[in-house]
Amino acid sequence: MLGSIGMPELMVIFVIALVVFGPRRLPEIGRSLGRTIAEFKRASSELRDTFEREVELDAERTRQATGATPAENANTAAADAARRSEFSEQLSRSASGDLS
Repeated sequence: MLGSIGMPELMVIFVIALVVFGPRRLPEIGRSLGRTIAEFKRASSELRDTFEREVELDAERTRQATGATPAENANTAAADAARRSEFSEQLSRSASGDLS
């Protein structure tokens, strides 16, 4: 999404923001925007970590309930890791706006 915005477009946005908000409020708005983006990234990371922990706990409960052999546990763990990786990639793409 932001990959299509070049330097000329950013300059136009900056000039418009400077005219609308003035030179005194612009740094304050920038700091606020930066904090908001940092908080969003932290929340996204926390959500991903929580989901991965829940998937691991669910997989462990399933293995214990079925009484699987160590070889079966290894296969299940590999499949769980693949699902976690796929989910992380999807979450990263959705956070960046690339939902394809």
